[in-house]
Amino acid sequence: MSDPRLRRLIAIDAARIMYEGTEKEYFTAKRKVARRHGVNVRHHPDDLPSNREIRDEILRLAEALEGEGRTERLGRMRWVALEVMRLLEPFRPRLIGSVCTGHIRCGSDVDVHVFADAVVEVSRLLGFARIEHDVEHKRVVKHGVVREFIHVHATLGGYEVELTVYPVAKLGYRFLSSITGEEIESVGIAELEGLLAREHPDELERPLSFEDDVEAEEARRWRRVRFAALLRPLEGIDGGRFHPEGCQLYHSLQVFELARTEAPWDLELAEAAILHDVGKAIDRSDHAALGAEAIDDLVSERVRWLVAHHMDALALRQGKLGRRQAERLRASPWWDDLVSLRDWDDAGRVPGASVPSLDEALDHLTLFADGDERGELW
Repeated sequence: MSDPRLRRLIAIDAARIMYEGTEKEYFTAKRKVARRHGVNVRHHPDDLPSNREIRDEILRLAEALEGEGRTERLGRMRWVALEVMRLLEPFRPRLIGSVCTGHIRCGSDVDVHVFADAVVEVSRLLGFARIEHDVEHKRVVKHGVVREFIHVHATLGGYEVELTVYPVAKLGYRFLSSITGEEIESVGIAELEGLLAREHPDELERPLSFEDDVEAEEARRWRRVRFAALLRPLEGIDGGRFHPEGCQLYHSLQVFELARTEAPWDLELAEAAILHDVGKAIDRSDHAALGAEAIDDLVSERVRWLVAHHMDALALRQGKLGRRQAERLRASPWWDDLVSLRDWDDAGRVPGASVPSLDEALDHLTLFADGDERGELW
């Protein structure tokens, strides 16, 4: 028969060492504490608290020590999670763990499940985004059962992020919680966006304010990371018969350079120029619409519209666009800009043309992005 007071004492002590970061696993923490209290786990297993009991004690401790600051930290961690998940959208990310449930404590990290048949696919996308990361192959033996996990670790916005990589066949699998034994809570991108809007609206109003004293610099850096992640995959895509100049990244840099040269005062046009073909890394068949969707949260409505309609402008020139669609295009306040983008898109197909490197182009966009109110440079 278990001793309720001893069981509670073990739960409190286990919660303390987990909160302090001395131990990360419930399984290990409660057994370590039980030995300190002279409990023989093999003969008195009922004296061990459940994972749920320890979790509840951790939350009580966190509330007592952190107060309102914990809620603010939770909002920022959820925003970091959202940005990571947007970046890794091709791998169907799902936020799990304490950042999902709201049960964060000191030392909590951002836990995300992603689905890919090879960890190198995830690593490559993080590499495109210039995000430093480590891959860990972890072997866990629990109750005599051996399981292997692949984790990817990174630090973003001052918070530790852990990605657990599962094969695509595991999509839809019911993962069980080690705390409750029930199916774990998880949210996708759209659900997390709704959660932030409901519970942390201030975080949505000030994007990427991970550290107040470096807020603007962090926002610029993260925006650059997202741009790079969208553009670098174009380097491996051949332009085909309509692009004698070579790969799609080289073409995009030519178009960017034409925009920067002919309209140096207009940052948004330069953004539209370099981003207009990012959808080709997703699906060539509808790259304009997919590209506009991919950059939706990164750019102004004007830039998104230009990217979404640059192929409509080509269809209009070729006489393949319906009258009503043509009228709607010409009625837009950005029609003249679309004409310019179309001109640069057609002209930026010169083999051997001199272009800046991608890093130089991103330097230009991020250097002037702060304080320009998303429009003209001066």
